[in-house]
Amino acid sequence: MPQPALPISQIAHLLDVPEDALRTLMAERRSAGDTTLVALTVAEAARRIGIGRTKLYEYVSTGEIASVKIGSLRRIPAEAVNDFLARRLSATDFGAAA
Repeated sequence: MPQPALPISQIAHLLDVPEDALRTLMAERRSAGDTTLVALTVAEAARRIGIGRTKLYEYVSTGEIASVKIGSLRRIPAEAVNDFLARRLSATDFGAAA
């Protein structure tokens, strides 16, 4: 018979950390997603870059970011996100920003 889960306050006490810090860490872990995925949904890729889904779909339709169709699903290879950001970084003129 499984043991009931400990309340977060007890876990924080046992770990000797503030309860709010433990809750923050748990929330960050839940929102981080699975970093082992090799293909991301458009929403996951957009969240990873920090832009909206609509803007990412725009980049997909213009070919600025690679994507693949798997059945009826659209997926963005995880390395395509990094490649996209690297290209954007090298194309950016930081001297023009004020």
